Amino acid sequence: MKKTILAMAVPALLAAGSASASINLYDAEGVKVDVSGATEVQYISGLAGNSEGAWKLDDGDIAVNTTIAISDKVNALGGFAYEFEGGDVTNDELFVGFGGDFGTVTFGRQYLIADDAGNGKDYEFGGQSIDFVAAQGDQVAKYVYDNGTFYAGISALLESNGEDNDVDAQTTYNDDGSIKKNRGKADQIIDGRIGYRVGDLDARIYAYNGKNIDVAKGADYLNTFDAQDVDINGFNLEADYVMDAFSFAASYGQVEYKDSVGPTEVNVDTIGLAADYTMGKNVFAIGYNRYEADKNTQSNKADQDTLYVNATHSFHSNVIGYVELAVADGEDFGGKDADFDTAYLAGMEVKF
Repeated sequence: MKKTILAMAVPALLAAGSASASINLYDAEGVKVDVSGATEVQYISGLAGNSEGAWKLDDGDIAVNTTIAISDKVNALGGFAYEFEGGDVTNDELFVGFGGDFGTVTFGRQYLIADDAGNGKDYEFGGQSIDFVAAQGDQVAKYVYDNGTFYAGISALLESNGEDNDVDAQTTYNDDGSIKKNRGKADQIIDGRIGYRVGDLDARIYAYNGKNIDVAKGADYLNTFDAQDVDINGFNLEADYVMDAFSFAASYGQVEYKDSVGPTEVNVDTIGLAADYTMGKNVFAIGYNRYEADKNTQSNKADQDTLYVNATHSFHSNVIGYVELAVADGEDFGGKDADFDTAYLAGMEVKF
């Protein structure tokens, strides 16, 4: 196998947004094909008041990625992935591109750079945290570079149907012909990341700019948004540090949500702190998140403080089991205390 293919195998998977291990299906004459997948099920009772325990199909996906050497320095990349947890089989990735010492550049249906934002150590109960809302689409161009010390990336989504009109490429319609929009669709998104690793420290910043993003009203307990079409701009600064068996994570983010055609504007600040300790096959973690939102149509700020702890046991490099517990406190924009329950879950993930 050519050295270039070995060097690009992992970046190709990262470009596809895969977090699973992988199995090599084919590796000969400059062609490498890998498949990866994951299944994850939880028994969970959430933070919202009056929550009850229920089984949650948290993850189910499969991805196939290929790397083909077309010269000594350039590889062709391609991949597709499906997710199953919603009950229907959905194709969430379908892309092609090129890779080499210059990085990877890919085009098609894929996840944006912003999908990787956030470094909390929670499974489900991080509370209100950084939320750029839309981080995936059909018409995405993405560039990722990583030399081990410095890394960067930029991606862009432009939802156009290829015609000279104002119809969104992902617009869907009701039976009566009226437009039906789905949460997370957007007219345009440009985002990026710059990071640096030195010793045991890894620091990075994400930046995000989105226009006319469809956001469901009441998508969170704060009922933050008064309209579906929202312009979203923000950043998230993150740092991770490893010290022997301990690791620490911190983040600070700001996001502005503004009604695309109206006066409503919401400014959000988020802070995240977390640490974990590894002891053999077990990892114990604790974290705290602070969320504060200022809405120009309300006199009071809304906030939420969330504290969580969890423990993870590795049965195998591809199999983990975990439990998590969390409590939260906060107020809505009217100054009323929010109703929270103590949240808990137990889950298991199997991947390949």
